[in-house]
Amino acid sequence: MALSEFNKTTFLRLFIYSISALVVIILLFPRAFSGQYNGFIIKQPLVPLNEIHHGGPARDGIPSIDQPQFIPAKQADYLQPHDRILGLQTETAYKAYPVRILNWHEIVNDGDLLISYCPLCGTGMAFKITDANFGVSGLLYNSDMLLYDRESHSLWSQILSLAISGERKGQKLNAYNIENTSWSHWLKQHPDTLVLSNRTGYLRDYTKSPYANYESSSALYFPVSMRSQRFHPKERVIGIQINNLFKAYPFVELDKSNGNIIQDEFDGQKIEIHFNSQHRSGSIKLVSGETLPTITGYWFAWFAFHPETEVYTHHNK
Repeated sequence: MALSEFNKTTFLRLFIYSISALVVIILLFPRAFSGQYNGFIIKQPLVPLNEIHHGGPARDGIPSIDQPQFIPAKQADYLQPHDRILGLQTETAYKAYPVRILNWHEIVNDGDLLISYCPLCGTGMAFKITDANFGVSGLLYNSDMLLYDRESHSLWSQILSLAISGERKGQKLNAYNIENTSWSHWLKQHPDTLVLSNRTGYLRDYTKSPYANYESSSALYFPVSMRSQRFHPKERVIGIQINNLFKAYPFVELDKSNGNIIQDEFDGQKIEIHFNSQHRSGSIKLVSGETLPTITGYWFAWFAFHPETEVYTHHNK
């Protein structure tokens, strides 16, 4: 009996240790247990299936902020003047979403607004949402984040603003104008702005970036379908689409201008590029003053999605 009881005790201990070890392995290597596509069923996607890559984290391993809290600008003492923010104007307020927070969360579900930021592509985009709540899928296409809506579990490309698979495949997101600029610049323009609080409910060190020196490195973490050596891969550009044509305005070319407003013509329309060299930000407007939807991000990302893009080149007059 004693030997039998010993065997039972030993077996129970080994079983408990095995379960504990398995839990640790799952936490450390979620990809091995969540499948190549994090449990998403992808059938006949609108992009090549073999170009959808697992980014490492499991589905929702990068947690979205679903109940954002905002504070007045004077209470945002955790921000430095040079910090990058995504800023926008709603019907009732100006709001700033610090990139130092978005680096860790990538998505903010803010009422009828979806704020998204892909640290790998440097692209911050906002969308008007009425019928969905979004999370981080942990998957990438052209190194750009794939979002998913929690209602239908469809996958959405951020840069394409398009559902690439699932029940809502083919549907577009409605882009909302957003500015990628420095905190000091935004604050000077909008001193009454609200700011996303760093009290998010998650234990994250918002004083540090999880991507270290990625922004200055020429290396990419994940494959992209098309590459161009014309500029440094992380050169920032302002990208615009008019009808089915695309054009990129690299900061390195905009820096060559003597003024803050650059005149250009694209697809038969006269436009103005409002560029702030000091704060590394810009927007594109029609001569009538209407601001056009644009994407500010890394050159490699813009080119990967739009290899047929035109490129602005400064010409001395």
